[in-house]
Amino acid sequence: MKEIKRFQIRGVAGEVKRLDFDGRIVDSWLPKGPVTHLLIAHDGQNVFDGRTSTHRGQTWKMAQSAIRVSRELGLTPPAIIGVWHSSTKENPWGRGKDLVPQKYFQEGIPVHKDFENAFQPELLHSDSYLTSIFEEYVPAIVPGISAAHTAMIGSSMGGLATLYAVAQFSEKFATALALSTHWPFGANALVERTIAELPDPTKHKIWMSHGTKGLDSEYAPFQHYADKLMHERGYLPHNFVSKVYERSGHNERSWAKYLDQPMRFWLNY
Repeated sequence: MKEIKRFQIRGVAGEVKRLDFDGRIVDSWLPKGPVTHLLIAHDGQNVFDGRTSTHRGQTWKMAQSAIRVSRELGLTPPAIIGVWHSSTKENPWGRGKDLVPQKYFQEGIPVHKDFENAFQPELLHSDSYLTSIFEEYVPAIVPGISAAHTAMIGSSMGGLATLYAVAQFSEKFATALALSTHWPFGANALVERTIAELPDPTKHKIWMSHGTKGLDSEYAPFQHYADKLMHERGYLPHNFVSKVYERSGHNERSWAKYLDQPMRFWLNY
């Protein structure tokens, strides 16, 4: 692990540290005082720093949201780790290789026809990506946080990765926050496999949400099916929420606008 830089963000005390783990960049912010909760975020480029975000200037404003909600609930804000995806000009499919559920597609779920020409399941490495998060990045940055107080969050492909992670690493964290989950990538077969693999609802909480504009406008039928299967699995309103945000789109600004709600769902227990 090598520290690259430190920087501040408006409205947030302390500094964000940018770290390099053998070529994988990870941003992290820790609150002052004892750390009791941890939020792990995919697409770390978009979490804190508007200069590195996909849409310049737009971030999740995740630390600001965490501070606001924690203050309401009388808690110390959670530590936040933002893991960068690996897409570059030389590796344009890096993000997909990181985030697409590896086992599901390597074991036969067909990818949507719009992606099949560019998709190579054998190149997926989400299992090693997630293993590195839990065995390298988290222990190095903020060790000792209980699984019960740890959550993961992601949007689009990151939503898929979050739901995959809670199935594959259910002992590592208890709350999965999946925004604008990109179900169309594998359609109903992906919905079915994802929900079937989720852990025991008595020990885990799941949040799902999507908007109605842009790419999010395609998600409703798949999410309705996911909701049905979640209820059949035994997930109830106290441990499963599915929300639709009218006029909300597929971008960091839209997710930031309602981030307080999944944050509160996680921290208010």
